[in-house]
Amino acid sequence: MNISFQPTLVPPETVSGKHNISEIEDQLRKLERRDWWLWSMAVIVMLLLTFAVFSLSFPDLIKVDDPFFQASLTRAVRGLVGLVLLFNGYTIYQQVMVKKLRSQFSQQLAEMRTLHIRAENYQRMAMHDPLTGLSNRRMAEERLAAEASRSCRYGHPLTVVSFDLDNFKHINDTYGHPAGDLVLKEFARRLGSAVRLSDFASRMGGDEFLALLPECPTSQVDHLLSRLRPMEVEYDDHKIPICFSAGWVGYEHGETTQEFLARADRTLYAEKRAGKSRVKETTAVH
Repeated sequence: MNISFQPTLVPPETVSGKHNISEIEDQLRKLERRDWWLWSMAVIVMLLLTFAVFSLSFPDLIKVDDPFFQASLTRAVRGLVGLVLLFNGYTIYQQVMVKKLRSQFSQQLAEMRTLHIRAENYQRMAMHDPLTGLSNRRMAEERLAAEASRSCRYGHPLTVVSFDLDNFKHINDTYGHPAGDLVLKEFARRLGSAVRLSDFASRMGGDEFLALLPECPTSQVDHLLSRLRPMEVEYDDHKIPICFSAGWVGYEHGETTQEFLARADRTLYAEKRAGKSRVKETTAVH
């Protein structure tokens, strides 16, 4: 069995970015706890200082005739005042440092979040077609490998439908590339709304699209096509019909994803040639 499932991995830069953001947020939480500790100690020291000042202001509250005790009390209060002054100086220094660190961490956190959002946008751009918003070929091949592996494991049917827009070059030559882009976007919009939530739609490149239909037999594809036809866009007061050819195949156990896609493409181009032949025959009859 040559089919291998290659999961979509998160880029190391994204993982590292998330890790760094968590570290910075943890550092900020530590600073917050340290800040609260400093304020709590400051309140306790202020209460002690208040008690000492209160004792000195009202000496009659503590009436002890022992001169040694009075002298010791006075030295203790003065020492407490000195310690309070030292602690207040230390607290002010720590508050300045905490605010400085908090500002630095907040700035780093904002920068990391910006970089993280940018990385996610780059990852999304790398996996999606910028014009239509559908997934691109790379993501389609990864999803196809995963669904093929699941189909092998559980025996569920898996169908791939290849689309190719008819006369797309003629539309570009006649109305210009903006009209062609509008046709591509409209077809992508209709395809995205026509498939089920469990299905997968992508733009493979140019005017080629793909629909991956898990747990869907090939006999049900006509329901999808009926939701896509008819289709047209209006551009510069012109109504441009959007016609397409479609080829679909069911997954066969043992084939690789490349073989699966190649078989779907062969079916598509056979249908496209048959459609052109039918048009020629009809023209010749008339």
